[in-house]
Amino acid sequence: MAETEGSAFGGCLEKLKNYVRTRKGTILAAEILISFIILICYAASMYGGYSAVAICEMVFAIIFFIIFMMELDKQFLVVNWLWSDLFRAAIGAALYLITSLICVIGGAGDGARIAGGVFGLLAGILFAYDSYTIFLEIKSSRQHSAAPTGR
Repeated sequence: MAETEGSAFGGCLEKLKNYVRTRKGTILAAEILISFIILICYAASMYGGYSAVAICEMVFAIIFFIIFMMELDKQFLVVNWLWSDLFRAAIGAALYLITSLICVIGGAGDGARIAGGVFGLLAGILFAYDSYTIFLEIKSSRQHSAAPTGR
């Protein structure tokens, strides 16, 4: 009995290790990590209201990380996971870039807010890269599964 519980947990850890080694897993893990760093910076600043973007994006990245790691996207076919992930990443990139520019420009005298803004700019670039890679994946999957024209 103890072996099955240990192997189930070990199997989950093995899936985690294998998924983090993939390109998508590395990107999602980096998004989670940088969102956590931004959350700490914004929480330490005088204006903690900007931390809402970091919290939301970190939670969404964790959810998608778990879904893709456990391969739940292949079981729940009701949701188009690629398009959902594209919207998550694109909205995250836009929100991070907007809030980070606001924090960097108006953060005089608040070092934690400026640091959060700089990390937010990096996160915006990372989320934009994630959007680009998802877009390329959607584009390649559409070319491979072209519908017949009926001729």
